Amino acid sequence: MSSTKFSRRFFHAAVLGASLMLAGWSQPAAAGGAVPFTAEAFKAAQAAGSPILVEIHADWCPTCKAQTPILEKLTADPKFKNLKVFRVDFDGMKAAVKDFKAQSQSTLIVFKGPAERGRSVGDTKQASIAALLDKSL
Repeated sequence: MSSTKFSRRFFHAAVLGASLMLAGWSQPAAAGGAVPFTAEAFKAAQAAGSPILVEIHADWCPTCKAQTPILEKLTADPKFKNLKVFRVDFDGMKAAVKDFKAQSQSTLIVFKGPAERGRSVGDTKQASIAALLDKSL
């Protein structure tokens, strides 16, 4: 293979890779438009008085996997259009897990502004998760 063909293929592959990353395809989708947790974004949402869901999640956790489609469905409801959803990686964000006093993955915590309004651990029932999310409104 000539170096020109190799360079052209490499260039096209690099452009495609960069395009996919910019489109957000480089990371798995999180439930209900969840964004990775940062203390700054969380504090800003609290200061704004927003309804907030903190999802303590592990990709390997079967309960977390069961919660994901439920959260996606519930957070698509227009009544939750202002809900800010933050995903905390249970394995990679130990300081945040500790700050939220979470003992395990599959923990869901709701806030209205700075006030914690409720939490659940290991829940995979749509009705009770919906009731928990309602507490953030």
